[in-house]
Amino acid sequence: NTAIGQNALVANTTGTLNTASGAYALRANTTGIRNTASGVHTLYNNTTGSYNTATGLQSMYYNTTGACNVATGIYALHSNTTGCHNTASGYKALFSNTTASYNTAYGHNALYSTTTASNNVAVGTSALQTNTTGDKNTAVGRSALITSTTGTLNTASGYKSLYTATTANYNT
Repeated sequence: NTAIGQNALVANTTGTLNTASGAYALRANTTGIRNTASGVHTLYNNTTGSYNTATGLQSMYYNTTGACNVATGIYALHSNTTGCHNTASGYKALFSNTTASYNTAYGHNALYSTTTASNNVAVGTSALQTNTTGDKNTAVGRSALITSTTGTLNTASGYKSLYTATTANYNT
């Protein structure tokens, strides 16, 4: 293990091959393995989660047991607790995600409100921003599917495409 910064990896017991750089990075980690945390409070609450990479202030802050996630950007995947196999890149990308898995968000506020929805792809600033529980959506472009909250199996491509589809399903 490598720890650089105040209280980085301070609770680690048997976790191995972890790297924590920044104050309180991987602070609560006990047995999680192969995590990389870079930035103040990154992976702060992680205890047993493994194979995570978090870069940026408070990225993956609430993660406890979630595994195989990648978060790059300030507050990216901030609320994730047990979700797995998510990728978030950008300021507050996948910010509200708690238990959802297999989501990909690239861009400022992409998939911001998603809590338990899985298998979504959002590329662009505010793409799928208000989605909470809608699964299997793809939004590419700034504000694509921005008002969709619970819609499922929608595909939107282009600036503000499917802008008014709040709960609609099966749209292209």
